[in-house]
Amino acid sequence: MAAVEAKSSAQIAMRGAGYYSAHTVGAKTVIDAATDLVLEAAAEIRLPDAATPFAVADYGCADGGTSIDLHRALIADIRRRETDRPVALYYTDLPGNDYSALFKRLQGMLPMDAIGFTNFARVYPFASGTTFYRQIVPSGTLSLGFSATAMHWTSAKPGQITGHVHSVGAKGEELAAFRAQSLKDWETILLHRAAELRPGGWLVMANFCIDEEGRYLGHTGGESMFDQYEKHWRGLHEAGAITRAEYDRATFQQHYRTPEECAAPFRDPDSAVSRAGLELKKVFTRVTACPYAQDFRRHGDAAAFAKAYIPTLRSWSESTFAGALDPARPADERAAIIDRFYDSYESAVAAAPQGHGMDYVHCFMQIRKRG
Repeated sequence: MAAVEAKSSAQIAMRGAGYYSAHTVGAKTVIDAATDLVLEAAAEIRLPDAATPFAVADYGCADGGTSIDLHRALIADIRRRETDRPVALYYTDLPGNDYSALFKRLQGMLPMDAIGFTNFARVYPFASGTTFYRQIVPSGTLSLGFSATAMHWTSAKPGQITGHVHSVGAKGEELAAFRAQSLKDWETILLHRAAELRPGGWLVMANFCIDEEGRYLGHTGGESMFDQYEKHWRGLHEAGAITRAEYDRATFQQHYRTPEECAAPFRDPDSAVSRAGLELKKVFTRVTACPYAQDFRRHGDAAAFAKAYIPTLRSWSESTFAGALDPARPADERAAIIDRFYDSYESAVAAAPQGHGMDYVHCFMQIRKRG
């Protein structure tokens, strides 16, 4: 999940009570794939004395379930080198994030994760309900920053998108406005991370992108997920269930950068990012197959596929559609409309499952601060 400006945070949130991690197997697969990059970076970090904590930040942590195995692997790796090194782990997300579920998970109190960090000594987890469009930890104190599947959320929504719900369906000036917002935001994100990192610190990121072949989340062949969102949301309007204004307001506060756009600030020696001391060490893209579509190819049960697949979409998209509804509607009426929307999508997938799936498309980056 993302951390965006406070003015938008009321409308953007992952589903709580552990729902997000329970229904986003693919997101965890992506993070697991970044573990080697994190361990490689961690091995290069030198701290000034034995008492200095190895400080880690997880930007856009949601309920912590998708990244917990990565952090376990990182802590174990640190312990192999330095038995007594204290580790400070800063979980960051929006103020509306379900931090109760996060801390229950870390203490092994959720059924799906009965271990947490209870088997590690001298590990100190903290949480900060702060957008990553601001500095979160004190300057020069962070050893390693990590973020996955979060920084496509923009700090502001530069407008609505005509006839679609996402900037991947935008054109002309509307698309240009989202792109400009995203590029400005990227520089802001990197400059705050540069301030937080100690000299010789590292960042590892896996952000959604539009890759070299034009693929992006849910659009790698077959049915395009965001087109399906628009289709079913429009269906509610055509059926009279939502107003035209509610249809129009369902615009995701997101934009997917290309790998070239992600790398550009580092390749310009005169950019603010380069002057802040950040160096790009690795950048590459990877497609992670939708685990629910993979399971369907194995078991062939269309209804079971649809029932498992739709919750992973709902876990991160629901707040956008719910936020588009008129707040004057009674809460139970709004909830019924959202249920109807996802039920419509589920029925369509169950009836014609071929081509549906949410493949992940990420740009992986390894970044070091000079010093």
